[in-house]
Amino acid sequence: MQGGLAAVGFRSIDYSNKSVLLIDSSGNLRSTIYYMLRELGVRNLKAVTVNEKVLGLIRDEPFDIILLGHNSSDAVTGMQLLEEARFRGFMRPTSGWIFMTSDASQEVVLHAIDSRPDDLLTRPFSIEELKHRLDQLVRRKDSLRAVEQAVEAGDLEGAVLACDDIPRQDPNSDYARRLKASLLLQLGRADEAYAVLEAVFWQAPDKEVGLCMAQSLVAMHRLAEAQDLLESLIESYPLLIAAYDLLAQVHEQSGDLEGACDILRSATAKAPLGIPRQMELGRVATQTRILSLAEGAYRKSIALGRRSCYRSPEPYLRLANIRRLELQSAEPRRRIELHNDLDSLLNNAEFNFPRDTELKVRTALLRAEVCQDLHEVDEARKHREEAERHNAQLEQPLLLERERLILSGDAVPVLEPEALPQALEPATGKPRDEGMSDKVNRLGVKHYLAGKTTQAIRYFGLAIEYDPGNAAALLNLAQLFMEAARDHAGKREARLKMVDRYLRLTERIPLDAAKRLRKNQLIEHRQTSLDELPAGSLGVLLR
Repeated sequence: MQGGLAAVGFRSIDYSNKSVLLIDSSGNLRSTIYYMLRELGVRNLKAVTVNEKVLGLIRDEPFDIILLGHNSSDAVTGMQLLEEARFRGFMRPTSGWIFMTSDASQEVVLHAIDSRPDDLLTRPFSIEELKHRLDQLVRRKDSLRAVEQAVEAGDLEGAVLACDDIPRQDPNSDYARRLKASLLLQLGRADEAYAVLEAVFWQAPDKEVGLCMAQSLVAMHRLAEAQDLLESLIESYPLLIAAYDLLAQVHEQSGDLEGACDILRSATAKAPLGIPRQMELGRVATQTRILSLAEGAYRKSIALGRRSCYRSPEPYLRLANIRRLELQSAEPRRRIELHNDLDSLLNNAEFNFPRDTELKVRTALLRAEVCQDLHEVDEARKHREEAERHNAQLEQPLLLERERLILSGDAVPVLEPEALPQALEPATGKPRDEGMSDKVNRLGVKHYLAGKTTQAIRYFGLAIEYDPGNAAALLNLAQLFMEAARDHAGKREARLKMVDRYLRLTERIPLDAAKRLRKNQLIEHRQTSLDELPAGSLGVLLR
C-alpha cells in the first residue's frame, strides 16, 4: 500500500509532527480510521471512545486535529460532545475539528453545522478522501496559524493585523478576509468589516461571505439592506440556516414579529435539533400569541434537552406560561384542566431540577401571575410573598419584576437601570460558582454579537449573580450601559450612573492585563462626550 500512497502524493504534507485525537464509539471504525491515520504518517495519535470524560481531554490538551465520530444510537453521541465542546468554549481556534457521521440526514448535518466544526465527513470514506480533507484543513490551519494563535490568546486586534500578512496568492486568502471581517465585527468595527467583504462578494458571491456582510449591515442598523441580502442568500442556499436565524432577528428589530416567527418556523422545520432555535421560536410565537406553535417548540426543547448541555427548566416554565395565557379566555370547565396542567409542569420542573435554587422563586412568581389573572388577589399575594422569601435566601437575589416579565413572555426593556441589580457589591468569601459565571458571561457575549442585547444583558447579570467578582461581566455591563446612553436620549444620566457603578465595582477586584486595558479604555470613553463616541460597539467584550 505504501507505493500506492506515494504515487498519488500522499506524503506532500508531513503529519508526523501533528497531534491527533480520534474519538469514536465503534471499535471497528476506530481501528480502521486509526490505521488510516498511521498510514498517512500520524505518529502522535490518541484513539478513545465517545464518553463524557473526553471533554476533559479536549479541554486540557492542545490537539492539532480532532476527528469526532457520531453514532445516533450511542448513550452519549458525538453530536452531544461536539455541541458541549462549543458550548463550554473548548474548541480552540488552533485545533481543526472534523465531524464524522454515518447519518447524513439533513437534520443531523445541519445540527452539526450549528456547532461549527471545520469539516464534516460522511462515513464510510476512503483513505484518499480522508487525506484530501486533512490536507485542506492542515494547509488552512498552517496559513492562518498566527491569526488563530492571536484569537486563542484573546488578542483580536493582533489577529486582524495577522490576517493582512497573508499574501493574496495564498489559496486561503479569501478565507482570511472573511475571518478578518468577522474579527472586525467582534471589535465593533462593522463598517470596516463590510468594506473588506463587499468587493469580494459581488465579484464572486459566496454564502459565508454574504452572511458576514449581512451581519455587518445589521450591526450598522441597515436593516432593509440586510433583509434583501439575507433573502437572496436563502433563495440561493435554502439550507443556510444561520441566514434564517439572522433574518428573524432583522424582522424582530424592524418590529415585524410575525415575520420573525415565520422565518424561525421555516428554520426549525429544516433544522429541528437545535434547542436555542426552538426556544427562540417559542419566545417569538408566544409574543405573537401563536400558542400552539410555541408549545410545540418548548416541548421539542424538553425532549431534545434530556442529554444536552442546553438542558434547563426554562421550557417547562414557558409551557406553564402558555397554560396561563390560555386560562385567560377558557371556559370554566376547561380552566380546571389547564390549571392542573400548569401545576404539573411547574412541579415537573422542580422535580427535574432540584438543585436550581432560583427555580422556586420563578415558579412562585408564575403562580402569582396566574392568580392575578383569575382575580384571586389573596392567593396572588401569598405566592408573591413566597417568591420574596425564596429570593431573600439566594446569595444574589433575582430582580423579581424583570423575572416576572420574562416568565410572562412579555418584552423586557433593554438596558433600563431599574432592570438590573441596584447593589451588586462583590460578596466576601468564596464565590458561588466561578465556572458557571464564566460560562454564562460567554453566552452573554455570543448573544451580544448576534444582536440580542436583551438576552446579553440578562446573561451578564446572571454571571454576576453566580460570581460577584467576575470582572469581565462587570466591564461588559459597563460597556453596554455606555452604548445605551449614547444611542438613546432617555434616561441617559441613570445609565451613566450604572456605568460608573460597574466600573467602581471592579476597583475591588484584581485585574489581569487585558481587563485593566479594557477598564482604562472604558474610563476614557466615559470622559468623552457621548456625541463624540464612535458608533456601534465600543470594543470587544471580555470572555
